[in-house]
Amino acid sequence: MAAPRPNILLIITDSQRYDTIAALGNPIIKTPSLNRVAREGTSFTSAFTPSPMCVPARCALLYGQYPSRSGCYDNVTGMPTDGRSSFVGTLTESGYRTHFIGKSHFTPDPKAMRGFQTRLSQAEIATSPDEDDYLRFLHDSGYEHVCDPHGPRGETMTLPHPSQLPARLHPSNWIGDRTVEFIGEADAGQPWFVYSSFVHPHPPWTPPNPWHKLYRPMHMPLPNVPPDYQSLWTWVNRDERRATFRDQGVDWHLLRAMKAYYYACISFIDFQIGRMIEALERRGQLDQTLILFMSDHGEHLGDYLTFHLGSMHDSCARIPLLARWPARFPVGSRCDRPVTLLDVAPTLLNSAGADHPPNLDGEDLAEIAMGHLGRKHAFVQFQRAEKGIYAVVTDEWKYAYSAGDDREFLFNRRNDILETQNVANMPLTDVIQASLKQVLLKHLDEVGETTAGNGADWRRYPNWTPPTSPIVGQRVYDHPWSDLHIPGYSS
Repeated sequence: MAAPRPNILLIITDSQRYDTIAALGNPIIKTPSLNRVAREGTSFTSAFTPSPMCVPARCALLYGQYPSRSGCYDNVTGMPTDGRSSFVGTLTESGYRTHFIGKSHFTPDPKAMRGFQTRLSQAEIATSPDEDDYLRFLHDSGYEHVCDPHGPRGETMTLPHPSQLPARLHPSNWIGDRTVEFIGEADAGQPWFVYSSFVHPHPPWTPPNPWHKLYRPMHMPLPNVPPDYQSLWTWVNRDERRATFRDQGVDWHLLRAMKAYYYACISFIDFQIGRMIEALERRGQLDQTLILFMSDHGEHLGDYLTFHLGSMHDSCARIPLLARWPARFPVGSRCDRPVTLLDVAPTLLNSAGADHPPNLDGEDLAEIAMGHLGRKHAFVQFQRAEKGIYAVVTDEWKYAYSAGDDREFLFNRRNDILETQNVANMPLTDVIQASLKQVLLKHLDEVGETTAGNGADWRRYPNWTPPTSPIVGQRVYDHPWSDLHIPGYSS
């Protein structure tokens, strides 16, 4: 007999690395709520984003399609506007009450519903307080003077800062409050789906007081920096180093402080997740609710002396992914088969007994966890024009090609878990490299990617060259609604 349709709580963070859950091996970070989800559910320990960039990753999640199918490659290109169905729209049509809370990144239309019935918005860069529910909440609370509610995003975006806001008004707490309210008020006679989307731990790293002192820099490990780390860079690593103002020298004490504040942001989110679980328990709905926790992509956090996103390295492309629902997911289980965010849509639709929209590229996570599907590969793609970075991951190997550098990479995932040595173009690995290259080229051809392959080989493009100026390429994002004019001082 099929299990009754569950409520669904989908929790997504931004830029959270795969190695930031205590129960899965991190001896420093404190994540008791995520530990509980892992202990009472299934942990997918080899989960990858389809694209290590916010908008294409979230598009792949919503529509269950690779970037080549959706046309969403970067934060600039945006999600499809052709009316195709998201899995959320299918849940709505099948009778679910659907609600969105937090960061949507529904580019190009930030107000789009994408299948949700209702939504409360919290954008990293809001166009106006009138169009952002969280900003309106802050202003109504007497904090209209704070022009960077998520932390200073300009030239100091990757520096650690204590939040300008008390914990009760912090953006992560707002997500927790709104989710707890929804759970408490939802009609018990109708299944519901709520999508809770946190901006953090995306930089700036700004936990509230006293959470900013939960971890002390002196106790934090240094990042993963192999002796020949520059040989592991692609063009996007160089580009992001410049964009994040981190290409003019190394302060090792600062790197420890960055990690401390990054961990604090995650622990504060973990606290919110604990509140959500308690709300489910109060209503007697915990075991009738499918909880999925994930991130859209990772964060280098100084690994290879690089920062932010866009890369095929595990620190950027590999994500945490947990599922709890005793009716379908084995308790206390770990699944090390490669999975991706594309698998979320079929998982939720199957769990809800709903039909599938056409052309879903993923598979059911519950079936993968129980060994019913022979999943062998996960694919990762990041692209700006012809400068694509493509990767295929198996249990043992990761092969990647960067068109912007015309370089191949091969990492042994069992013997070199930190990806410190590129073993591409070596006699002992040439057969493996050639095989995975063809697997990746075939996949890209099947999903309609025309810029990557040229038959059995890669298309060649001019190599990316960094700007000669030491400041060209730096990026500054200020909120367009904030008043940055200081009378008598600003020109």
